[in-house]
Amino acid sequence: MKKWLVTFTLLLSMASLVQAQVYFEKKSEEESDSVSAPSFRDRLYFGGNLSLDFFSRNKFFEISPLVGYMVTPQYSVGGGFIYQYTSREFLAVSSGDRFTLSSSVYGGRIFNRYNVTPEYFAYAEFESLSARFGMGDALSKRDWVPGLFFGGGTSLPFFENGGGGNLTVLYNVLYDNVRSPYNSQWVIRCGITL
Repeated sequence: MKKWLVTFTLLLSMASLVQAQVYFEKKSEEESDSVSAPSFRDRLYFGGNLSLDFFSRNKFFEISPLVGYMVTPQYSVGGGFIYQYTSREFLAVSSGDRFTLSSSVYGGRIFNRYNVTPEYFAYAEFESLSARFGMGDALSKRDWVPGLFFGGGTSLPFFENGGGGNLTVLYNVLYDNVRSPYNSQWVIRCGITL
């Protein structure tokens, strides 16, 4: 079971959101006879996301490196690792006192992305995050929280290879306001792809 969990985690530790476009160079007439499809390595891309929310009582930080694979020039799949820091403020019902609980959250995600146009894409993702739950001394219980996101985004290529910046807006259909490390079912991410 432990080997399966490690393997599953490693597979998931490659993802999130990315801009991936493949540009094929025009071959000279001499090379055109030996035109071949892009290699596996040529279809791989790397990137990551950074999410921040420090403007409310609930603080949130996420970093998530990823790797993707271009199945076709429009469609890609991939996965990645996620690390999040959350700090949430609560109000004690009995005393009216406010208190803050902080936690580190980690896990992985797998994604599908379809480039509708060079600038816009549709996106779907499944993630599983390990987070702590409970109050006070009981904040030691760690559990896995699933998330299923649907949405889309826009890309701004600014590297020669087609990589660049991304902005993605996602809706988590499995959002649980007690267990989720996110402050809302809506998640906005900014990312870069190399």
